[in-house]
Amino acid sequence: MNKKLVAALSGGAALVLALTGCGGGDDSGNKKKLDDWAKRVCDQMQPQVKKITDANASIASVLNEEDSKKIQQIDSAAFQANADAYKALATSVQNAGAPPVKDGESSEKNAVKALNDLSTAYAELKKRVDGLDTGDKSKFSDGLKSIAGDIAKLSGRSDDALKKLQSGDVGKSMAKTPGCQKPVGSPTQTKKA
Repeated sequence: MNKKLVAALSGGAALVLALTGCGGGDDSGNKKKLDDWAKRVCDQMQPQVKKITDANASIASVLNEEDSKKIQQIDSAAFQANADAYKALATSVQNAGAPPVKDGESSEKNAVKALNDLSTAYAELKKRVDGLDTGDKSKFSDGLKSIAGDIAKLSGRSDDALKKLQSGDVGKSMAKTPGCQKPVGSPTQTKKA
């Protein structure tokens, strides 16, 4: 009953991992400023990425759980953790300001909006999962399926802005900054159901 939800969450987790392990682009004269910008963002990023990864793992941990109430509690806590983490990521990018590259201001604004949208959407998902009827397994299962579909749509909407932020020289600087490097042994993709 929770398999579609886990599959949908893997898309959101992939976005965060992409943002934290980005690369590519050409070198330019603004290297030092860009590295400083990347450090300001990346220093705040790793704890939030861990929160998101842990939250998604908790949802996966109840994949075969039969107790609807337990699934609801774990999913609710995970959605709240994701909402808080995405909000903190948006704040980190916003506080760092625009990266010193062409269209940096636009990239920053788009990424902040995408991250804030993710935060708001996860808060809404928490409200929805909290409102599901755990006494009726069929209705509960249908509610989870609906939530999983919304997560998949959500990941797609935010993808473009995050990719733009982490492209070119910005991505290159972020990729070599310790706080933005993927942890060793981190999952690149969650198994799809």
